[in-house]
Amino acid sequence: MRCPYCQHPESRVLESRILEGESALRRRRECQECRRRFTTYERLAMNPVLVTKRDTSRELFDRRKLLEGINRACIHTRVGVADMEQVVDAIEQRVASRTRPEATSAEIGEMVLEELLPLDEVAYVRFASVYRHFAGVEDFIRELQRVERLNGAVVAGPSRRPGPPRL
Repeated sequence: MRCPYCQHPESRVLESRILEGESALRRRRECQECRRRFTTYERLAMNPVLVTKRDTSRELFDRRKLLEGINRACIHTRVGVADMEQVVDAIEQRVASRTRPEATSAEIGEMVLEELLPLDEVAYVRFASVYRHFAGVEDFIRELQRVERLNGAVVAGPSRRPGPPRL
């Protein structure tokens, strides 16, 4: 592993730690030349999966792109980076373990929604609004009613929290 500071090709591993349910490895390294320390990450390489988009174009599954979309939905919520990484890990694993090495963006979007709903309702609705192309307030109301049905909550009852909606 080349040192990111001096480009020396030799470094030694100081510490290794298994991350993310044993699918990734974090290594703390020290350059043999300049003695500066840096961190590398290793992840199990999955077989390439093609994603068919709405416009019928195809592209390789991109973990970072999925994480960015989830991150945008989770801004200012209680969902942390580790939770978002776990969502992406779960989806990546589900897609990679399929018998055919292809998935549609719609299938992946539904998987994201399944994973987000138990984590945070606001993140779920934000993601749904982009993924399902909400056109107006009616779409939001319909989705909020769906969330409350899925969670078994009462739409407008005495147990509802006071204050402005969290959208």
